[in-house]
Amino acid sequence: MDNTTYRDAIAELETILRALETDTVDVDELTARVQRSAQLIRLCKQKLRTAEDAIDRVFENLDQDEEELPTPPEEAQPLFAPPTPKRSSRSPRDTSGGLLF
Repeated sequence: MDNTTYRDAIAELETILRALETDTVDVDELTARVQRSAQLIRLCKQKLRTAEDAIDRVFENLDQDEEELPTPPEEAQPLFAPPTPKRSSRSPRDTSGGLLF
């Protein structure tokens, strides 16, 4: 099994591509480089599929967790409702008509 990381595979592919673009690869090496490129591309595709499957499983588990939560009754108050301001029973004016301070 190839222990090459995705990042290493991409870097190697870029190196091979630069060599092919600059014609520094002789004909004898060309076949080997193209075969290695194909191996690296397959490896990258497999790693991407594996990562995608793992991410899908995480989201499926999150969806299942949400389905298992009890649904609150419609009349339930939110957990973080802002406090209701208290109203004073006293009037801001006294009985003589002046303001209280």
